[in-house]
Parts: sequence; C-alpha cells; structure tokens
Amino acid sequence: MTLTQVWGALILFVVGPLVGGLPLISWIVQGMTGRRLERLGTGNVSVSAAFYHGGRTAGIFAVLSEAAKGIAMVLLARTFFPIDPEWELIALLALVMGRYWFGRGAGTTNVVWGYAVHDPIAAALVLLIGGISFTVLRERRQGRFSILVLFPLITALRHPQQSALIAAAIMLAGVLGWIYMKLPDDLDLDSQTVQTSSRSMFRFFQGDRGVHTLDDRLDAGKVGQKAATLSQLKRLGYPVPPGWVLLPGDDPEPLVALLDPSPELPLVVRSSAIGEDSETASAAGQYETVLNVTRREELLPAIARCLESYDTSAAAQYRRDRGSPEASMCVLIQPQIQGVFSGVAFSRDPMARQGDAVVIEGLPGSAAQVVSGQVTPDSYRVFVRESAIGKSDDRAAWLLADDETLEVEGSGDLPPRLVQQVAFLARQLEQYYHGMPQDVEWSFDGQTLWLLQTRPITTLLPLWTRKIAAEVIPDLIRPLTWSINRPLTCGVWGDIFTIVLDDRAAGLDFNDTATLHYSRAYFNATLLGQIFRRMGLPPESLEFLTRGAKFSKPPLRSTLQNLPGLLRLVQRERRLETDFQRDYDKWFAPVLNNLAQFPTRDLEFPALMARIDVTLDSLTMATYYSILAPLSAALRKAIFRVPDQQLDNQATPEIGALRALQDLARSAHDLLQQTERAQPPTTPAELFDALAASPAGLTILNQFNQVLDRYGYLSEVGTDIAVPTWREDPQPVRELFTQFCLNLPPASVPPRPAFPAVQRRITLKGRVTEVYSRLLAELRWSFVALEAIWLESGLLEQPGD
Repeated sequence: MTLTQVWGALILFVVGPLVGGLPLISWIVQGMTGRRLERLGTGNVSVSAAFYHGGRTAGIFAVLSEAAKGIAMVLLARTFFPIDPEWELIALLALVMGRYWFGRGAGTTNVVWGYAVHDPIAAALVLLIGGISFTVLRERRQGRFSILVLFPLITALRHPQQSALIAAAIMLAGVLGWIYMKLPDDLDLDSQTVQTSSRSMFRFFQGDRGVHTLDDRLDAGKVGQKAATLSQLKRLGYPVPPGWVLLPGDDPEPLVALLDPSPELPLVVRSSAIGEDSETASAAGQYETVLNVTRREELLPAIARCLESYDTSAAAQYRRDRGSPEASMCVLIQPQIQGVFSGVAFSRDPMARQGDAVVIEGLPGSAAQVVSGQVTPDSYRVFVRESAIGKSDDRAAWLLADDETLEVEGSGDLPPRLVQQVAFLARQLEQYYHGMPQDVEWSFDGQTLWLLQTRPITTLLPLWTRKIAAEVIPDLIRPLTWSINRPLTCGVWGDIFTIVLDDRAAGLDFNDTATLHYSRAYFNATLLGQIFRRMGLPPESLEFLTRGAKFSKPPLRSTLQNLPGLLRLVQRERRLETDFQRDYDKWFAPVLNNLAQFPTRDLEFPALMARIDVTLDSLTMATYYSILAPLSAALRKAIFRVPDQQLDNQATPEIGALRALQDLARSAHDLLQQTERAQPPTTPAELFDALAASPAGLTILNQFNQVLDRYGYLSEVGTDIAVPTWREDPQPVRELFTQFCLNLPPASVPPRPAFPAVQRRITLKGRVTEVYSRLLAELRWSFVALEAIWLESGLLEQPGD
C-alpha cells in the first residue's frame, strides 16, 4: 500500500461516517414542510420517513441526496484505490455506520446507488431477481433480508477470485442486517396517515404484512365481495364503519396488536369469503360472525372461529350445491355499532318480485336480531320516486333531501324519517349498482345511519327484460322455433363478444342471453349488463336495457382497453366476404346440393336424423354470417352515409322474388288487356284460369312456377320454421301475384351503385340470407317428413303435434 493509499484509507474512514451523518433528509423535509422527522413516527431520519411525513416531492429530494452520498463515496474510493474494488464497498460500510450513528438511518439508499456505480451488472441482477421475488411474494422483511444474501452471492459469482471483495460484500450485508434489526421500520406505520402523494408507493413497499383497511382499494378476488364492496362504498362517501381486513395466510399478530377493543368499543369479526355475497350465491348464515369482542385476547380465537367456519360441512355443501369453487376466507374486523334501531332493507320486494316498493324490516336494537330471525321485526313498504334520487346531493348521494317526503306503508317503533332515509339509501345503492336489486343491512346509533352490508338479492337475479325484445321480436314464438334459433343466435353472439373481450369473457354463459316466457322472448339484462361493463360501455347500460335510459359515450380509457378486441373484430369484418366465399365453396354449396339431390320424402328415419344434424351444423356456420353481414352492411352504410335509394338489394331473396313476380305481373296484365272478357279476374283462381286459356298465358304460368321453384324456400316469416314455405303452400304467392296483376306496380329500375365498398356488403348480406333461408327450409322439410313417419307409426296422433 502506497502512502497515497494510506491517506486515502484514513480519509475514507473519517469522511465516510461524517458524510453519512449529514442530516440532509432532515433539512430537506423541514425546509419543505416545517416538520422535524426526529419527532415524528419512529424517529428515523430515512428516505421512507421523508415520503411518509413529507410527501412525494420531499421524498424524491431525499432519495437524490442519499444517492449522491453513496455515489460520491464510491468514486472517492476509486480515486485512491483504482484497482482494489473492495475499498469501494468499505467506503459504503463507513458511510452506513455514519448514517446509523449520527443520522438514525440504515443507509439503504446510499448502498443501492453506490453499489450500482460500483458494479452496474451485479446491481441490475440483484434488482431484477429481488424485484421479481418481492412482487410475487409481497413479504417485505423476507424480501429485504433475501437481498442482503443475494448481493454478496452475485458478487462472489461474478468475481470468484477476489476474496477481499467478497469479504467486504459479506461484511456490508451483515452490518445492514444488524441495523435493520435495531431500527424500527417506517413501513410499519399506518398507511392511512401517510402523505397522499406517497400513499400508493408506500402501500406497495409495505407488502402483504401491511394492515389492509376498508380505506384501501380492495380486490374482490383477494378479499371477498363483502370487504371489497364495503371498501368501495366507504371510499365513495357512504356511511360504512371503519374496518380492517386479514388476508388468507397472513399473520394476524400485527393486526391484533393494532386493535384495542373494550366493553365501551367492542369489535365484530366477520367473514368475507371469496364467492360470498356474489350475484349467484349470498352464502347468508353459512359463515361465522363473532360479536361483542371486548378484549384483545379474544381477537385471535374469534378470527380462528371465523376461518374454521369455511370448512364446516354445511358451508361446503352450500358451495357444492351452487357449483362454487373452493377458494379461501378473509376476515373483516369492524367496530360493532351500538344500534338504537337496526334492520334490513330490500330495494325491490323479494317476495312479490314486482312493483316499485322498498321493503324495510327493523326494530330497536342491533341488526343481528333481524338477520338471525330471532325476533319478528316491524315491516314497512316505501315508495321512492326516481325524481327523488335524481335530486340527491352528489357529495352525499345517499342522503335524502330535506324537502323530500316518501310515501310509507306500515307502522312500528322506527321513526318515519329514518324509514324514509333507509329506503332512499337502498334504492340509491340499487341505482349505483346498475339497477341490480340490493339486500341492505343497516343500523342507526342515534346520530348516524350506518351501512353494514349490501349484496344482490339473488332470488331476483337474473333480471329479464322485454325492452329490446319487444322491438326486435314482437310476435309470439313457437317452442320448436325457439329451441332451434336460441342456441344458434346466442352461441354466435357469444363468439362475437369473446372476440372483443378475449380472456375477460371467462365465466360468462352466453346461452343464458335470452329465454322464452309465455311464447315471448326476454333478454337477460343482468348478463348483458355484465358484458357491457366488461366491454367498457357506460355504467347506465343496464338502465338502458331495462328502462330505456339514455346511453352516453363510453369513456376513452375503456375504449383504449378494448381496442385490441375491437381491432380483431374489424379484421373479421374486413375479410368477411373472403371468409364467406371460402365457406360457401367448401361447405354451403356442397351441402345444399346434396340436400337437394335427396328429397326428404324418400328418406327413412336414420337418414332424416343424419340430414337434420348436417343441416344444424351448417346453420351454425350460416348464423355467424347472418349476424355479421347485416352489421357490416349497416356500419359501412352509416360511415359512408349512403341512402337506401343508391343501393341495389337484388341479391336479397325476398327482393329478387318480388321483382320477378312484378315482371311477370306486367306480362300477364298486358295479355289480359288483349283478351276480351266480360269481367276481369279478381281472385287467384280466376286469374290462373284466364292465363291457362291461351298459349301465351301458359308460358307466363310456367315462368311463375319457375319463380316458385327458385324461391320456394321462402315463407311469410323467414326465421320461423313452423310457417309453411312457398313450395308447400303457394297460395300466399298466388295472391301476391294476383294483387300485382290487378294493381300494376311501377316499373322498378335497379340503382347504379355509387359506393362499391357498401354495395358489396349489401350483396353479401343477400347471399348470406339466401343460404340461411335455404338451410332453414331444408330443416323444416326434414321435420315435416319426420312428422309423417311418426304419424304413420302412431307416435303422433294428429298433424301439428
């Protein structure tokens, strides 16, 4: 060692502790906020304390100051010992000791930045491995000490021949570990009192050992629906009592040490199981709730009782009966409200299942008496006007306006104004949850109306609506038609929604989209509301389905979130014509030709069943195009603003048939004008007899039969296979032809398409309609043939069964 290096070592051992002891963090926080870190919280003068008590800006300056210290010491050591890298770690060790002796800090920030300058590659590896481990495990203390093992280990792996460097790394890690055990951790402080600008970062670095409260943003998939719902409502300003959440597998000791129940301020320990209080299963009464916890020593047994209730035979059977997966149980601890009046409220009558009344049950005392059914409560029915909810204050939407009075039926011990306020709260919660009826548990302590719990009324779900169906499918539907069309249509719409939602479509049963009730179609508003919300559509989507509310524009964020799915759907739309032509050549045309070659009247029962299977498979494919092609045509028509008059619908079978009949009617009308008759024909029979009387008329009749043969698969209701086709019952076509002959329509001139991009989709729509209609007709003819076989064998007694 040279004389310069001796002086260098002396400088490092003297300057290092002095630089480490410089109270830069304390000066920064005091200068920016006026606070003295030494007198706050744990008393540590650390970067985490600066973030906690000073906010984000003060914390950032604290990081910069401590990073500068670490970098400066490494560069100083490198000046004196350019070929001895172990001295850079020794300099950091001296700096850390000064931080601990003089500054009440661990020096973690100094070491992190200094080590990054000392060995950037090793630092990057430590950061990558340690960061992944902490993000996955979320265990702060374990993550911290694993880093202290990791960085000497990586140092040894990168420099196996430099024993002095390895020893210095181990020594530095050991000193840091010793300091960690000596100093209290600022991250153990309550996250609710941290400066707002630093709260998100502070909660992340707390890990899962940080105490979770209802003021946090909680995920129902981790804490259960009950805790997540109460957390959401509390952050929105609803009167939810404070609460603490214990996650599955977490050590309850930190939470128990934080709480201090007493006879005057008892606590209640409640379940919040994954899957509890969902739309399909409330699990009411299945899990344990422990009331009147008045001593800290009672908390651990109460938590254990609550957790054990998840594994009882009754709870397990309840989950099996409803197909609920086995998950886990969280525990929610809250102050027990000393209720003067308590009860439950249903935003819609769960027994009548109709009407606009809010049903309230309540009595003096705690809500447990009502929920458990031990005492018969007073019952009320309150009628809440929609206008009353609209006039509520945005800052406290659950408060009933002073000038509002609601109609109340029933009497009892509850104050009338309290009954009205509870009813208003229940209906307002229903509105907030997109029109989903709510089961609300409440308690009034003499001053505040507390919201203890809210969950969907499972007996009223799903909600079925005729709002859209009444316009799209206004007529009565036959069961056979519904049994065929429903799985086809719902399945294809499910495929389209899945294209947009991708993985977010998991758990949605698209076959439940619609149902038939008294021969009328109803849509599942609850399921459609879920689909809409997953697609990022506005929150009033369910009100649009059930009440016709206005539909606002979706927020930009949700639109961007669904952009990949929308782009996938656009790609499907762009290649729709190509895909249809491919499937037409490979599947539709061969199937239709094969069906036409083997009429149903010549087939036995096994062949008919095989024919029906093939037709249904083809209809599944055709339904996809029958939905997307009209959507694509309407979309392009709207984008290019093309009027109907500039589009040619000749490819649509109904339009093609009408034009062919009109052309024949003109020829027949001219022929009849040349024939001397006392009375012109007025009925189809007279018309066809008159035409059959001349060779020219016979030619027209032959052409009429050709039209009938070409479009014989059509019927008066194209999507209803219970309605006979034109081939089976040509009378409607004969009557239409007669009307055209008697009242000659003007000659139709097909428009010259000016927008090829739109016209191609109109033509494609017509081709798809033809394929779909022909397949549907073939299916009907198969069922008619099957009916004939069963009538002959005696399985059916009369036609039409």
